[in-house]
Amino acid sequence: MYGDGVFRTMRMRDGRVNCWLGQYRKLEADCQALDIPCPARSTLEQEIDLLARSTPDCVVKIVVSRGEGGRGYGVPDSVSPNRVVLTAPLPIYPENFRRDGVSLHVCELRLCHQPRLAGIKHLNRLENVLARMEWSDPDTPEGLMLDAEGWVVEGTMANIFMRQGNTLLTPDLSACGVAGLQRERILQFAPQCDLVPEVSNFSLPMLLQAEEVFLCNSVIGVWPVRQIGAHAIPLGAIAAQMQGLLESEIV
Repeated sequence: MYGDGVFRTMRMRDGRVNCWLGQYRKLEADCQALDIPCPARSTLEQEIDLLARSTPDCVVKIVVSRGEGGRGYGVPDSVSPNRVVLTAPLPIYPENFRRDGVSLHVCELRLCHQPRLAGIKHLNRLENVLARMEWSDPDTPEGLMLDAEGWVVEGTMANIFMRQGNTLLTPDLSACGVAGLQRERILQFAPQCDLVPEVSNFSLPMLLQAEEVFLCNSVIGVWPVRQIGAHAIPLGAIAAQMQGLLESEIV
């Protein structure tokens, strides 16, 4: 009822969750941040393996909530977390999103600062829901979200990167936003592409001057960005390199 929990969304191929160890580590850290006991890795692995028998290629979602309580916001002295492990069909996106890039809607909704929740993939995603309601054009699959101060934060469903020269920047998420696993991996891969990774605040005007922009999450992988609002963005080579790196190093 209150968004009191966390979740992970993952890609399963041939009955195997991509980057499972990293995904579990993120789930464990997010649970710890909210003081929710995290399910044992072995328990989740058994349940995912069971689902994989019937749907070996799909999206897997793990939801962990604090548990059941009475009316109000108080947490009972003794409460056991609930977990849900489920699958969904892989979304079907046009191939040109991955090859030729996507257009982004600039969302009017601004993200609020809450450092206590920053980076966590918690269950209260109402800001993202309201932002995603702002447009319906199927040729614009993602929206760009800023915070109240005008800093770029993320997409409604993905993290964002921009390249200027040999520097690869992604927004600082210490005040708001979700720190996805693929964002973390791309920062680690940057030196392999002769890039210097940097986490820092940047504005929309700065983003519009980027030499290259791309999005990432665990389901879409990497999408280049060709347009933000009415502003064209040049396509570069780094997005394609990151697509290959993310797919070739699945653990």
